[in-house]
Amino acid sequence: MTLDETMRRVIRRDIQSMHAYAVQPSAGLVKVDTMENPYTLPPELQRALGERLGRVALNRYPAERTEDLRAALGAHAGLPAGCALTLGNGSDELISMLSLACDVPGAVFMAPLPGFVMYAMSAALQGIRFVGVDLTPAFELDEGAMLAAIEMHRPSLLYLAYPNNPTANLWDDAVIDRCIDAVGRVGGLVVMDEAYQPFAARDSMERMRRHPHVLLMRTMSKFGLAGVRLGYLMGRSELVHEVEKLRPPFNVSVLNAEAGLFALEHGAVYEAQARAIRRDRDALAAALATLPGVRPFPSQANMILARVPDAAAAFAGMKQRGVLVKNVSALHPLLANCLRLTVGTPDENTLMIDALKASL
Repeated sequence: MTLDETMRRVIRRDIQSMHAYAVQPSAGLVKVDTMENPYTLPPELQRALGERLGRVALNRYPAERTEDLRAALGAHAGLPAGCALTLGNGSDELISMLSLACDVPGAVFMAPLPGFVMYAMSAALQGIRFVGVDLTPAFELDEGAMLAAIEMHRPSLLYLAYPNNPTANLWDDAVIDRCIDAVGRVGGLVVMDEAYQPFAARDSMERMRRHPHVLLMRTMSKFGLAGVRLGYLMGRSELVHEVEKLRPPFNVSVLNAEAGLFALEHGAVYEAQARAIRRDRDALAAALATLPGVRPFPSQANMILARVPDAAAAFAGMKQRGVLVKNVSALHPLLANCLRLTVGTPDENTLMIDALKASL
C-alpha cells in the first residue's frame, strides 16, 4: 500500500480537506500583521532576564514554578474568591481544551462572525457543530439574530471576543449581557475572550464575578510576550477544575513560566508600552482617515480594521514597499476590501501609512 493510500485510509477525511492556520512569511518586512507588541524590553531588563533564564533548571520538568505563575497571574488579574485559573500554551490550547471538555453528544458551539478563526476550527477538529451569527454591517452584535440563534441551537459554548478580532471593537455591553443571560437559560457556557484587554477601555471581570457560567480567557501574547505562548482561563473553581483535567502535563515550559513571572514583576514597563500603543493607535486612526477612500473602524485593540478601495491591490503594493499587513477581505463577506493593520512603533506606523498611501 502506498503512502497516499495509507493516508487516505487512516487520516480523517475532514482533516484532509481543511487548510492549516496560515502564517505569512515576514523576513525583511515591517511586520504589522499579527497584533504583536512592537516594543522589546530595555537593554538592562533584557540582560536581567537572560541571566535569570540561564539559572533555570532545564533538566527538570516544570512543577512548582508553574504554580507560582498561576498564583502571580491570579493576583495580576484580580481573580475573585471562589474562582480558579488554568494555564494554556497560548489561548489556542485553551480553546482546544474547552472543545475537548464540552464535546458531549449534540453539542453546538457558537460565535459572532467575523471573529477569531480558531473557535470554528477547534470545534471542527473535535467534530462539534459550529454556528456563526453574522455581525451587523457596522460590526456590532445583531441582538435579534444572536438571541434567536441561542434559543434555536441552545449552544453549549458561546465565544464573545471583547474586543473582537479582526474588527477590533467592543460590542454594546447591554447586548452582551442579554446574550449571557440567554445562554444561561439554556444551560450553556460563555467564554469572554479578552486577548486585547491591555488596550481596551473595559473588561469583563465583573461579568465573571456575577455569572457562574461565564469564563474569562486572556493571554500574555498581546501583553508583550507573543513568543512565550502563555494563555490563562479564569472562572468558577469547580468549572475550571474540570477543564484543568485536560491540561497536558507540563504544557508550560520552565522557560515560559520564568519569562512570564519576570514580565509580571516588571508590569509597569509593559503598561507603559500599552499606553504608548493606545496613543499611537489613535494617531494612526486619524492618519488613516485622511487617506482617500480609506475608512478606519473604531478600535479598542492594538489593531485597526480599515476598508480600502481594493484590498488585494493595497496589500500587494504595501508588501512590495516592505510593509506586511493582513488582508482579511476573504474571511467573511462583511470584511470586503478590509485590511487589518497592527499598531507598530511610531516609525513603523509612518512607514505603514506611506506604503498604504502609495498603494491606493
